[in-house]
Amino acid sequence: MSLPPAYFEALYQADPDPWRFAESDYERDKYAATLAALPRRRYRRAFEAGCSIGVLTAALAPRCDALLAVDAAAAPLQAARDRCAALPQVTLRQAVLPADWPAARFDLMLFSEVLYYLDRDDLHRLAARTAASLAAGGDILLVHWTGETDYPLTGDAAAEAFCAALSSQAEVTWQNRADRYRLDLLRGR
Repeated sequence: MSLPPAYFEALYQADPDPWRFAESDYERDKYAATLAALPRRRYRRAFEAGCSIGVLTAALAPRCDALLAVDAAAAPLQAARDRCAALPQVTLRQAVLPADWPAARFDLMLFSEVLYYLDRDDLHRLAARTAASLAAGGDILLVHWTGETDYPLTGDAAAEAFCAALSSQAEVTWQNRADRYRLDLLRGR
């Protein structure tokens, strides 16, 4: 089963930054690699799934005319709002994916460290919603930890299943495997 919002709420109640997004060298380097992987300097309308406390959101925002960032847990969103307060192009919302999918089209969709929280059925539903919302020629970037997890899927299994589910609507144009994570870039057909 996909991990429920209560799982994440409990994590953030115990620690406001449970993965050390704001201070980890690993996260800082991964964010730099994530931004460097984006093939365009600017995106008209972007979507970020699982924004947490907004560290990557704030780094991505200067490259977007509009950025919608969502998280399943309410607890980290206040920190994200504080971090992104001076970025008027950023909209933050609580949303449980794939059910709470936004009614918009995006030329960039970023799924960083989120797909493996879903079971295969929800992953396929999310892929279908992603395909329906991807602007022609838009980019999809996946970033996932490749170590062992106790989540419904591993990073590799989640990324590979998501790419396969999107194969008729988007093609993988670039992949990179770092020491502890992988990046997969897809472009809409």
